[in-house]
Amino acid sequence: MFKKSLLFITLFNLTCVSVLASEAKHKLQPLVSANSQQKSSAAKQELMKKVAQLSAFSAEFTQKIVDADGNNIQDNYGSLAVAKPNLLHWQINEPNESLIVSDGKALWLFDPFIEQVSVYATDGAMANTPILLLANPDKSIWQDYDVKRLNKNDYLINAKNENSQVKSLELVFASNDNHPVILAEFIILDATGQLSRVSLTNVKELHEYKKLFTFTPPAGVEIDDQR
Repeated sequence: MFKKSLLFITLFNLTCVSVLASEAKHKLQPLVSANSQQKSSAAKQELMKKVAQLSAFSAEFTQKIVDADGNNIQDNYGSLAVAKPNLLHWQINEPNESLIVSDGKALWLFDPFIEQVSVYATDGAMANTPILLLANPDKSIWQDYDVKRLNKNDYLINAKNENSQVKSLELVFASNDNHPVILAEFIILDATGQLSRVSLTNVKELHEYKKLFTFTPPAGVEIDDQR
């Protein structure tokens, strides 16, 4: 049960993606100079354009979670799909099955082992769910984040809110000067220092996908509605 809870906390932190955690923390030092702010603004505009070009896609993934000391906590394997607006399907197949679905309005977290579904309003979860930046067409949400360009295809997104449960999201795009834009990896650092690296393979553009982003609780499961 601890591992299942850890997955949800690391990926989404709804109690309200490299490097070891110590290196990631170093990247998170505040941007204080005017020059740094200008660079952040330019990097943000560049990243926003790239994300805007990101098509609806599906992929298989491997996820490695390490603690603040760099110790491996868990490896997960599964599939995901992302589309606008605010649509997400995250399926873990191994080692412990679980499912997260955002239908644009509600975020559903299903744990088959304990036969429980937790539900959150997508809008309320946005501040602590930066991966949804990929699926949200509203440019105003970027005001809550600073962006640093690490290299041509690598961007680090830092939450401005010091109390944010997710401290940073690193997006790594495939080295491809042609369209479409393809996401290759993302890395999440949370407030506890835990780092989650998600590597994508078999990335495909989605066309017919409505069924992926709908969720109906199975009969008999407990529903914890936090909307």
